[in-house]
Amino acid sequence: MTESKYYDVEIKSPLAMVYLDRPDKKNAMNAPAWWDAPQIFEELDKNDDVKVIIISGKGPSFCAGIDLMGMVPELGELMEPEQKGGVKWKLIPKIKKMQEAMNCIENCRKPVIAAIHGHCIGAGLDMATACDIRLCSEDAVFSLREAAVAIVADMGVLQRIPHIVGQGAARELAYTAGYINASRAKDILLVNHVFKDHEELMKEAEKMALEISENCSSLAVQASKKVLNYGIGKSVEDGLDYVASISSNIIPSDDLMEAFTAFSQKRKPDFNKK
Repeated sequence: MTESKYYDVEIKSPLAMVYLDRPDKKNAMNAPAWWDAPQIFEELDKNDDVKVIIISGKGPSFCAGIDLMGMVPELGELMEPEQKGGVKWKLIPKIKKMQEAMNCIENCRKPVIAAIHGHCIGAGLDMATACDIRLCSEDAVFSLREAAVAIVADMGVLQRIPHIVGQGAARELAYTAGYINASRAKDILLVNHVFKDHEELMKEAEKMALEISENCSSLAVQASKKVLNYGIGKSVEDGLDYVASISSNIIPSDDLMEAFTAFSQKRKPDFNKK
């Protein structure tokens, strides 16, 4: 795996654990957090031994957001005294490159579970909303914080969170920059489940990941993720045309034959055969 000064990746086949590993800074995202993620998720995407990925934070928090001071050297345009068009023009590709740290999670074919505890603020919420499923512990605190520091959230949360919580809740979070607790996060469907503490959270996240990897065909799960991602913002008719193509391209498969065989033999299918 790619060596990173921010991420700690542990392969526990069929799972991969991706830890945000800057606990002394509550995992605030410095340069390696942004630049290393695409390569890490590309490698996990290509690793056939990995069926499901869990993202979590080491230390007291999931992620406290962007390390603004740490990113100043990477975004020198922000410090230019004359903010003219040429300066702004150079900033756009840097923002686009940073966005890939979130896009790579959404675009990874493997399902990604966010296991959130403590702070999930700003860029942390960007990352969480790029995941397929979000779980949290009771101590989790969420905030779409950017408006409170006079910036617009530009790493994908404004595009993704309305599809998770709806427009009303998304706009409340964006406009107030307020904090919500785990209970409120579950009420608005930002998270699927809330667990008592970090230990239980990690145990249940791994349990869910194993349920996905052991009970379902990885081919079918990955195809489902592709169809679900494509369907965002599309009409039902567009989605049906797309899923017809995906479906016709993945069947027949070895997994389908294994499902038929297991059914006839009255046993659980083994989709992890090589």
